[in-house]
Amino acid sequence: MEEFIAKNKQRLGLVSLDAPLISNLDVWINIALIKEYHQNLPRAEAEHLVFAYLRRYGMENTAYKRNPALTNRERFCVMLLRAAMVADAVIVIDKPFTIIPDLKDASFIDEAIKTGDDLFDECHIFDYTWNKERYRMNDAY
Repeated sequence: MEEFIAKNKQRLGLVSLDAPLISNLDVWINIALIKEYHQNLPRAEAEHLVFAYLRRYGMENTAYKRNPALTNRERFCVMLLRAAMVADAVIVIDKPFTIIPDLKDASFIDEAIKTGDDLFDECHIFDYTWNKERYRMNDAY
């Protein structure tokens, strides 16, 4: 994984417990910061954009929540949206079942990715081999 990250460093959007949301900031700001600082998008425009993306996920009500107030599923979607804000994003989802431990399979993860798949160029999941069955995929996944 380290080699992959190094190769895609400028475009990397990481979804991982090792890259947590900033706990003292609202959800919408956690997502908007990428656009504001990397692309100089004015705050009002970034806020409008983020709210549109949160609506896609049916999560507008989380915009003013902070990380500790989120469910695991909400946190995952917010982290995914934040990662997708990187220009031409190559998203890496690191061990998603550690972020959402109550999932029995990857259906929710797949749906979350599909909901925002126009926001990024690539998405890769890195996980333990023993979770392979939860993805219901073959070795090519």
